[in-house]
Amino acid sequence: MEKCNLCPRHCNVNRSENIGFCKLNNKVKLALVKVHYGEEPIISGENGSGTIFFSGCNLRCVYCQNYNVSNNNFGKEISVERLAEIFKELEKKGVNNINLVSPTPYAQLIVEALKIYKPKVPVVYNTHGYDDVNTIKMLKDYVDIYLTDFKYAFNQLGMEYSLVSDYCSKVIMAINEMKKNQPVDVIEDGVMKKGVIIRHLILPNHTDNSVEVLNKIKQNWGTDTIISVMAQFTPCGQCKKYEKINRPITKLEHKRVLSYINQCGFKNGFIQSLESVGEEEIPNFNLNGV
Repeated sequence: MEKCNLCPRHCNVNRSENIGFCKLNNKVKLALVKVHYGEEPIISGENGSGTIFFSGCNLRCVYCQNYNVSNNNFGKEISVERLAEIFKELEKKGVNNINLVSPTPYAQLIVEALKIYKPKVPVVYNTHGYDDVNTIKMLKDYVDIYLTDFKYAFNQLGMEYSLVSDYCSKVIMAINEMKKNQPVDVIEDGVMKKGVIIRHLILPNHTDNSVEVLNKIKQNWGTDTIISVMAQFTPCGQCKKYEKINRPITKLEHKRVLSYINQCGFKNGFIQSLESVGEEEIPNFNLNGV
């Protein structure tokens, strides 16, 4: 791997010799491989999503439910060839897609694996959104579905909770490029084949952020955009140190965001109910399938 500039931090380090912000070298590192049924219905469907959880992250979200994997880099190193084999193994299980979770630091290695074997089912790039435009351009011929977060409209929240100072502008640029790569949302028999889904997690005490994220989605990509607004916030990671977010969201907070979605006139998407929160457990990161 040449000097790494896969994300907007542009660490510019040779990861075979040093590490950048993500603290990862030039090997693929995974924490879990499983058939997952807890994604959006058009992603999981009846057959499940063939999900690959990558270790590490280029953000430092204090509330991450996968904290030991994302912040502490728990996982096992494998070869690019083994990653291609995992694509095949998941595909043989009849999954709807190959779902790459937290792939940003591995984008170049993922492309190498997809050159070895490109699954016949769609490839999902399941990202927090803090991706470099050139990285998204590199993925054009390899990724069918972009399942991206839009976490923060206010950069001060990004700095406080994820140690990133320019999240909003960078995620807009990245999603613009994702939309160029996959300009048309294709759904067949209730399962997505191509397109872009924008996710947003409601944070406790920060519904103003959710409202502004929805504004920016509407302004930039219109009300036909497929959105997925999640209410599942559960205090994890380092939340005890952050009083404002050290609790689930309330019914009033959920109602405010839901009302604003209706006010904006979004036509497509998914709104997680408070009643569903807690049904999907945090994955057991036990290196299964790696």
